[in-house]
Amino acid sequence: MTNRAITLHGRHDLRLETAPDPAPGPGEVRVAVSHGGICGSDLHYWADGGIGTIRVREPIILGHEFAGRVESVGDGVEGLALGDVVAVNPSQPCGSCRFCDEGLAHHCLNMRFTGSAMFLPHEQGGFRDRITVAAHRCAQFSPDTDPAHAACAEPLAVCLHAAAQASDLAGKRVLVTGAGPIGALCAAVARARGAAEVIVTDVQDATLAVASRMGATRTVNVAREPSALDAEAEEKGRIDVAFECSAAVPAIETAIRCLRPRGQLVQVGVAGTTPLPLNMLVAKEIAFLGTHRFGPEFVEAARMIDDGTIDVAPILTHEFAPEDCEAAFVTAQDRARAVKVHIRFGG
Repeated sequence: MTNRAITLHGRHDLRLETAPDPAPGPGEVRVAVSHGGICGSDLHYWADGGIGTIRVREPIILGHEFAGRVESVGDGVEGLALGDVVAVNPSQPCGSCRFCDEGLAHHCLNMRFTGSAMFLPHEQGGFRDRITVAAHRCAQFSPDTDPAHAACAEPLAVCLHAAAQASDLAGKRVLVTGAGPIGALCAAVARARGAAEVIVTDVQDATLAVASRMGATRTVNVAREPSALDAEAEEKGRIDVAFECSAAVPAIETAIRCLRPRGQLVQVGVAGTTPLPLNMLVAKEIAFLGTHRFGPEFVEAARMIDDGTIDVAPILTHEFAPEDCEAAFVTAQDRARAVKVHIRFGG
C-alpha cells in the first residue's frame, strides 16, 4: 500500500509523494494518520522556505499536529492495541543534556521535533498516510473520540504550558490578543482554569466568532473598534493576566496598557526584534513571561480533549484531502475565514 506524504521541496513547492513505510520495531507502533493540522510553522516553511534562520535544505514532510489509529504494534509494547486512537507527541528530547537533567526537557539542547528543519537531516513530519513512532510518544484516547479532535492535542498543550507560566487564573480578568487557533485555545484554557472574564481581541469577525464559542466572554474587533478597550486601561489597568498570541506590536502595547500593576503578560506569539513600551512595563511592575512549547502538558491536553473538558470542535473550520494540500495551505493562511485547517488522510 502506498504511503502518501506531503513533502515540501522549497518555497511554495509542495508535492504529494511516496514515503518509506517501515514496520514497527521493538517498542514502536505504526499509526495510520487520520488528521493533521496545519500550524503557523508549517505555513512559514511553505511561504518563506524557513522560519527565521532555520532554512529548508532538503525535502521535508511537514506536520507536527496529527492523530490517527494504531495499525500495528512492535514487540514489547504494552497498553496500546490495534485500532486505538492516539495523538503523537512531536517532541523528542535527548534525555541527557543539562536541561533534560534539570527537568526542562522542552528546552533540550538536542531536541528533535517532528516536521522540523532545525537539524540536517530534517526531522520528517506526520502529513502522511502512516508513520512509525516510539510507543511512548502516543497519547491514547477513548475509542469513540474523533481523531480530528485528538489531533488538537499539540496546540492545546502549547496553551496549557502558557497558562502554567501565569499564576492561578481562578476569578481573574484575562485578555487574549489574537484569535487564531492558539488564541482561541488560550481562551478555552483560561475559562477551564476558572477565569471570571476572558476578553479576546482580533481584527477578523470570523475568528472572533470562534473565540466566543471557545469560551470568550467578550470579543473585540480592534480594527473596527480601536477605543473599545480604553476602559480596561483606566486607573492603571484592570486586566490581571494577558496572553499575547499575535506578536503584533499594537496588540502587545494594548496588553501592557490594559494590565493592572503587577499583572502578568504571557507572550505566546513569536516574532523577531519587537519594540516594547518599557516605560509602562517597568512603571506598572508587569511580569513579562515567555512560553515555549510544552512538556507533560501534552498528556494533560489529550485528557482534557478526551473527557470533554475542552471542546476543540469550534476551531476546526476546514478539512482537505491530501491531493488538495496546496489549497489547504492557501486557506490556512487566510485569517479572514480559517482557524484550524486539517488535512484528512483517513486512517
